[in-house]
Amino acid sequence: MATATPKAKPAERIKMRVKKGDTVQLISGKDKGKTGEVLRTLPYENRVVVQGINLRTRHVKPTQEGESGRIVTEEASVHASNVMLYSSSKQVASRVEIVVEKDGTKKRRLKKTGEILD
Repeated sequence: MATATPKAKPAERIKMRVKKGDTVQLISGKDKGKTGEVLRTLPYENRVVVQGINLRTRHVKPTQEGESGRIVTEEASVHASNVMLYSSSKQVASRVEIVVEKDGTKKRRLKKTGEILD
């Protein structure tokens, strides 16, 4: 019996401008236009998991005697290029630029609104 080989992970992580806790809007796919919070980022795969977006249902078998099986709905990851940071105050999605402050710290800023995120 042949066993499935695990997917090879890319050796280097991709720099992402989206962080955990950011509010993002989907710009393509079946959930296009929906907004949600980033639950986690997968930098080696350049993907993000967004709350309430790209939902998948999974059927879980009972593991113990007397336990019943159940259907679990969970979020699957989407590619980072399919999301844009969303400004809740101005209700608009925007690209991100990295600006260096006078004291040398780097901050993320939305290009459309000029709102600083960090």
